[in-house]
Amino acid sequence: MARTAPGRGDGSATVRDVARLAGVSAITVSRALNTPARLAPDTLERVLDAIRQTGYVPNLLAGGLRSAKSRLVAAVVPTIAGPVFLDTIQALTDALDRHGYQLMLGQAGYRDSREDALIDAIIGRRPTGIVLTGMMHSAGGRRRLINSGIPVVETWDLTPTPIDMLVGFSHERIGEAVAEFLHARGRKHLALIGGDDSRAARRAAGFQQACTRLGIAAGSVPVERVPAPTTLASGRSGLARLLAAHPAVDAIFASSDLLALGVMMEAQARGLAVPERLAIVGFGDLSLLAGVTPALTTVRIDGTRMGRMAASFIIDRAEGREVAERVVDVGFSIVERESA
Repeated sequence: MARTAPGRGDGSATVRDVARLAGVSAITVSRALNTPARLAPDTLERVLDAIRQTGYVPNLLAGGLRSAKSRLVAAVVPTIAGPVFLDTIQALTDALDRHGYQLMLGQAGYRDSREDALIDAIIGRRPTGIVLTGMMHSAGGRRRLINSGIPVVETWDLTPTPIDMLVGFSHERIGEAVAEFLHARGRKHLALIGGDDSRAARRAAGFQQACTRLGIAAGSVPVERVPAPTTLASGRSGLARLLAAHPAVDAIFASSDLLALGVMMEAQARGLAVPERLAIVGFGDLSLLAGVTPALTTVRIDGTRMGRMAASFIIDRAEGREVAERVVDVGFSIVERESA
């Protein structure tokens, strides 16, 4: 005769209900959820079948408080609307999942006030680790993260003084390298169209410093700021404003590939040949732009490697292993294609 799934009067099953149905102890149910490899396959299957029958949902927060291991990692990104962070998030998710950890994703936006509120909410839930996109902006938020004792990995940026651990790259050096790249190809009138976020601003600063050092435009490089997250439309309107004020511009560094594609579309609409009349360099090497003509020259970042390393740092710390190298620079490369 089929066993009846027990339950409480309020309809929610308990760990004891699962244990009774599976014919095991409550601690065996806990092991099935937290360390399944320690159980015999037939025992594990009985417990999982009982969980399915009862509809039991474990209280992961309560269990995490008892064991100090929630097996939940929180990641903070500016936005999920833009695709540039997707490789990092996917790699982070996959690497954590292989070790029995789950990822919770939060959007901080591009304004610091939302970041602080989100960090406070995350710390209150005591995750196993926190992965940030970029560096923590406010001193108060940084202090709360340090005091929490939760392992923190900052990504997509570089500083010698991270909160805890860091895997990223130098935005300033990217700006310098793109200016040097364009100058080496004979471009004389360089300009920049970039988002108004802090990371794009640091790339712009490096770009301008290199232009000054190289004697380009007498150290005065036109910069057109657009709202972050950047879009195709802001690339088009940004180029229109830039050319109205600086018609001699012959090369543009855009702070994202989507922005660069908008620049290219506006240039083509105006009959400006790319790259003969106007060279364009983007940032991100997005796979979704692989079919663009002319093919986009861009800065490639290994987002997958960053995600995997961030996961490894969190897992090592959570399982009591020392992280020997806490600051890792993954670098970048300029992928030269037809647009420049």
